[in-house]
Amino acid sequence: MIPANTNAEQTSDSAKTIGQIIRRVVALEADGVASLAQIPDAQLAKAIDVLLGIKGKLVVSGMGKSGHIARKIAATLSSTGTPAFFVHPAEASHGDLGMLTADDGLLLLSSSGNTAELSSMITYAKRFNIPLIAMTQSSDSMLATSSDHLLLIPPLTEACSLGMAPTTSTTVMLALGDALAVALHELKGFSRADFKTFHPSGALGNTLLFVRDILRHGEDLPMAKPTTTVAEAADIMGRAVGRIGGVCVVDDQQKLVGVFTDGVLRRNFGRQDLATMTLQELMTQDPLRTTPNALVAEVVGLLNQRKVNFLPVVDDDNRLVGAVHIHDCLQAFS
Repeated sequence: MIPANTNAEQTSDSAKTIGQIIRRVVALEADGVASLAQIPDAQLAKAIDVLLGIKGKLVVSGMGKSGHIARKIAATLSSTGTPAFFVHPAEASHGDLGMLTADDGLLLLSSSGNTAELSSMITYAKRFNIPLIAMTQSSDSMLATSSDHLLLIPPLTEACSLGMAPTTSTTVMLALGDALAVALHELKGFSRADFKTFHPSGALGNTLLFVRDILRHGEDLPMAKPTTTVAEAADIMGRAVGRIGGVCVVDDQQKLVGVFTDGVLRRNFGRQDLATMTLQELMTQDPLRTTPNALVAEVVGLLNQRKVNFLPVVDDDNRLVGAVHIHDCLQAFS
């Protein structure tokens, strides 16, 4: 008879084997990425200098798996302030080379450095004096010897058990491409505002919304003068299309001088003369405020930290241009 636990033992052994394979692959690829630290600083700095000197766009290309990595590198560069696009090497030799101008640059990826499909792009770059950066493992390959600058990937072991399928090599190329993109955007001073410009939609766009995109103004903005009575202010607060739980107090030049909130109103509710008191007697002077160019995410943090529900929005001269409520911020992220 077959012992009852045989299947369970086989399943356990199979899971152990699978786990070992996965851990081996991850370890080999991690070692490959770590090996990038061996690339001399001067080699990396030269590549960045070449990339910074390109006046036009950077064309990134590669064949097969290297092509998929090249496409991703081009996308990352473009979204972080370095205009780039991917051109398939086979299409390049059938007319797409016309996309390249003398102001552009080339970044070509090939693990072996002898990818035949890249030859037309290399020849074109030499003919029109277009800067060519090579990313490859072979220093004496066609691509390496033809390049203006070489990013030589250190020796590595492919994670594939046959040592043939591009695995570790493509992971390393991707990491090096990310490193170049990040270095470029830091050197160019690429800001969160710039990132928002390139990512207007989706989760990233929502996270990087500006106050100017959601602020309340016009009939949605309750405001009053310092001489306005509490009774009048309460009426203004109630009639505002978008109630924010207070009024912004401005002078004759529309400059912000204070805020009066329904919390202050409640705390003083027992006073006999409350209705006839003026806002300048009860308002919070020099209140917390923000600007149209502030990020909504930062405003949410400020509102939570100070435990308030809204902030006046002012321009560079402290003139009131709107208000932003915590509900506006949360709705923008939904």
